[in-house]
Amino acid sequence: MFSAPCYRVLGSKLRVNALARQKKQRFNVLEHEYVPPHRVLSPEEAARVLRELGVEPWQLPWISYNDPVVKAIGAKPGDIIEIRRKSPTAGEIIVYRLVVAYSRK
Repeated sequence: MFSAPCYRVLGSKLRVNALARQKKQRFNVLEHEYVPPHRVLSPEEAARVLRELGVEPWQLPWISYNDPVVKAIGAKPGDIIEIRRKSPTAGEIIVYRLVVAYSRK
């Protein structure tokens, strides 16, 4: 049997190895070919967009704060995100979404 200090050393080495493997396996979701460009609007831009569209923030389509892209760009609940999608018929579509602290489970 190993002594208690030996378990601590072995346990810490295993955790370090597991973390190193995790970092190698992660990829940036924003670099995936099927993920369109996302960005968080500034408060001034958000106010302008809402005024132009004639809507309140809660009337925009929602996106969960747990969404991988939302986490990657650092958006918080209440932020408005601009998404630029390519379309074969319309060229480029700009969509706005409200980040909400809601997730379906």
